[in-house]
Amino acid sequence: MEFKRDKYLKELVERQGNHLIKIITGIRRSGKSYLLNSIFYNYLINSGVKSNQIIRFAFDSEEDIHRLDEFNPSEQTIIKKRGQEYINSIKFISFITKNTKRKTNYYLLLDEIQLLDRFESVLNSLLRNDKYDIYVTGSNSKFLSTDIITEFSGRGDEIHLLPLSFSEYLSGVDIDEEKAFQEYIYYGGLPLVQLKKNDSQKMSELNNTKTNVYLSDILKRHHIDNENNLMDTLRVIASSVGSPINPTRIENTFNSIFKTKLTNDTISNYIKWAEESFLIKKVLRYDLQGRGYIGSPFKIYFEDVGLKNSLLDFREIDETDIFENIIYNELRYRGYLVDVGVVEVSEKTNRKDKNGKTIYEKKQLEIDFVANRLSEKIYVQPALTIPNLEKEEQEKRPYKNINDSFTKIIVVKDKIKKHRSREGIVLISIYDFIKDKEW
Repeated sequence: MEFKRDKYLKELVERQGNHLIKIITGIRRSGKSYLLNSIFYNYLINSGVKSNQIIRFAFDSEEDIHRLDEFNPSEQTIIKKRGQEYINSIKFISFITKNTKRKTNYYLLLDEIQLLDRFESVLNSLLRNDKYDIYVTGSNSKFLSTDIITEFSGRGDEIHLLPLSFSEYLSGVDIDEEKAFQEYIYYGGLPLVQLKKNDSQKMSELNNTKTNVYLSDILKRHHIDNENNLMDTLRVIASSVGSPINPTRIENTFNSIFKTKLTNDTISNYIKWAEESFLIKKVLRYDLQGRGYIGSPFKIYFEDVGLKNSLLDFREIDETDIFENIIYNELRYRGYLVDVGVVEVSEKTNRKDKNGKTIYEKKQLEIDFVANRLSEKIYVQPALTIPNLEKEEQEKRPYKNINDSFTKIIVVKDKIKKHRSREGIVLISIYDFIKDKEW
């Protein structure tokens, strides 16, 4: 079983020779190393690059580390700093220098770069030599962080790798679309999870990864003493996907359910740190008429829906929320910047004022996703199912209050034939939605 990751290969190919450090970021276990050392490496070989022009080095590989032993024998290959072990940068520079003496260009594919001592200085130094085209990955809390690009002072070029999109997942499985979608709803898009043989193994892999990788990174990086508070905060968020949320609402939940006092500031930090680690994504609401962002409440979606389910011990599989999360991730996968849209309408009530005139009330209607990519804009409403005309009209209603010509879409799980309503609104199944290049 092999999943196609053509989108990211294309992004790497487009960046060849751009004199920047190509930095592959993303959530743990999303396939960064495989993208660089297998998919991209094979592309280079097939395109005519000689194998001796490609220097692959994994800083977590014992075999690769021993390759450094012959250089500067008086220096230790592994050094300790602040209780952590790092690879000696002096030895690594000597290794690169010896293996790149020819007058030709070289590709440096460096995996788990955070394990190299002073890696920022080393990479910036290598970048000054035009013969090196540099690509790196990393997976500790520093490289999972969104601030990694600042380490290179404008000399970094980020490729953010999401877990498998549904279309990428379909490329690697030999089951029908509907069964595949149910698998995807439960277990998400982490490749190592989906490569497991059965449900029990997939759940175990997700649970172990959640606890020993993702949460561990956040706890260590931010010196959090109370693991339970962080876990409970993420569980509340996982239960609130698709619903407006803010730190105050989470604080009230802690007071009423957990009988625990957790401050607004602490909750805000937990959300910030989880987002910096690419575990979740905060999405602001945007007033389409006033053309401004509404700071609170906001919505939160998970980078991987399997991790969301794992946080809830697979007990609250709300397909409506997960369906919405999957469509949000699909839009991001396609390069859109995504907001939640808000439109205000005046609705007639049954009440009269003192002059006998009908009273109108102002209400806010929500469009789940307003997606922008350069000059392109689309509106998307996920609706797991539309069983009747009443539900269809409910989904269309916000669109009828937007006066522009941009594409308006309703995505459903049901296998329906793609069609356009008399109002110009596109109704499409999730299976066609993920296959169509344009909607």
